[in-house]
Amino acid sequence: MPLQPSNNSASVKCDALELETYLVTAAGRISCLRCTAKSTRTKLQCRKPALKVSSTQKCEFHGGRPHSTITLLKMAQANTTHGEYSKAARQQYRDDSVLMHELEDAVYVLGMAEGPRTRGRKPNGYKGVYNIDDVRRLIRDRVLHTM
Repeated sequence: MPLQPSNNSASVKCDALELETYLVTAAGRISCLRCTAKSTRTKLQCRKPALKVSSTQKCEFHGGRPHSTITLLKMAQANTTHGEYSKAARQQYRDDSVLMHELEDAVYVLGMAEGPRTRGRKPNGYKGVYNIDDVRRLIRDRVLHTM
């Protein structure tokens, strides 16, 4: 069990982690547990008090709040005001992007287009369309199943 800080010291250092365990605030009248998170850039310990409900002795900014799956679901719904950036909308965007790239490849394989093609990496889930058999597979798997 960690030692309680004395009135004249600002904090007590934990020997194992080399982190200050306690934080004394309000001119020495309040002592509390200190957040154990460290900055990756400066290697300094966070200066905020840890939350009492935190099992990992972290502040609210470094993940001290325990979240159940129901709470996380409520937070996701509360933070989505218009639905544009929800998980479902992002997944739909990815699926549509894959379909557009595959259709673009099919158009070039069939000789229906000229000019430059879309540059850059293809999205996850993309299956290349390189010959007429791949065009048939695309129509069978993607286009006919959505009707």
